[in-house]
Amino acid sequence: MGRKVLLMIADGLGDWPYELLDNQTPLQYATTPHLDRIATNGMTGLMDLYQAGIPVGTDLGHLTLFGYLYENYPGRGPVEAAGKGIQLFEGDVAFRCNFGTIDEDRVVINRRAGRIRQGAKELAEALNDIEVEGVKVIFKEATEHRAVLVLRGTSLSDQITDTDPKKEGIAAKKARPIDDSFESKRTADILNKVREKFEEILKDHPINQKRVEEGLLPANTILTRGSGKLTNMPKITERLNFTACCIASEKTVLGAATLAGFDIRTDLSFTGNIDTNIEKKAAYAVEALKSYDFVALHYKAADLMGHDGNIEGKVQAINRYDELAGYVLKGIEQEINDEVIIGLAADHSTPCARYEHSGDPVPVVISGKVIRKDKVTQYNEIACGEGSLNRISGPAFTTSLLDYLEKTIKRGS
Repeated sequence: MGRKVLLMIADGLGDWPYELLDNQTPLQYATTPHLDRIATNGMTGLMDLYQAGIPVGTDLGHLTLFGYLYENYPGRGPVEAAGKGIQLFEGDVAFRCNFGTIDEDRVVINRRAGRIRQGAKELAEALNDIEVEGVKVIFKEATEHRAVLVLRGTSLSDQITDTDPKKEGIAAKKARPIDDSFESKRTADILNKVREKFEEILKDHPINQKRVEEGLLPANTILTRGSGKLTNMPKITERLNFTACCIASEKTVLGAATLAGFDIRTDLSFTGNIDTNIEKKAAYAVEALKSYDFVALHYKAADLMGHDGNIEGKVQAINRYDELAGYVLKGIEQEINDEVIIGLAADHSTPCARYEHSGDPVPVVISGKVIRKDKVTQYNEIACGEGSLNRISGPAFTTSLLDYLEKTIKRGS
């Protein structure tokens, strides 16, 4: 009998306690019988993706869960480009972008243009394949308000600052060089000119005119962050000789998985939000377990609710995540003959009160027949703190999972 690993990742799951929830976290307050069942049959703990108290992005969080160290991190842009299937060449500079909304004074009203979904593709097509001072501009929509920008030309650098102010109510930033090199100064200048051209195009685009007529926020600017260049990251699947698949909708996650050497499975009904098709997502995961050694199953909605400060919405998102776990467990029991080790994790915490990622640890589980079971019977930030995994690092959690596939490298003779 073979052994497989299923890693379920709830994006932004960790949170803080709230009076609204009887001083419990959303995960404590939610109804989670299937997640609790997984925890009861395994060992639990709390995980720091990078270091205690240091927030990480979705990109680094997932690269860590897929087996990489911070030293391997290529920047957000190249991860996003990989998620959209954009091949980067030597000298390209890639950025993660948001469609955003600014007023006449360029003050950011909404960093996500109301989480625009419909029309984002048409807006992206209007911005794609233009040229500024001999530099080609590649622009592609990603999930909802997200997008990817690639600058392709000579004498470019990724050593420039973000234009996303990370907060609303303040002006969008101009790109600035981080160092004194000609390349950094040139790239910052070109990016600023590209964004000016983008705003001219977006201002009168029919999609935005329609959005304004309907009382929706126009997507009238592009906010950039996470500049990066092509990197020679070794694929962990090739280095450790195992097969892997990632089921997700969010392009950042798919990009991280692609760089790691995972095959990817997605579907238009996987929205990245609370309305995602959890039954189909579970079916994809169960089917992948028949062919792959390691399957990562991603769920995004909890993170979105944290960013929106929606406490009740986050509880609802977690309830849906538990339903997803229930479908997965049923499918494994009915269709999978191999032994399956289930890991539960998150890529970071996104407290609703903070509207952003925090450095709080996330609850984790490793569950299965061969796992040493501790006394924890619930899956949440408090209960898992009493588990036998203790306070574990992200890389240690992943190597622990891979060891059950007998894929980690023995040290010593």
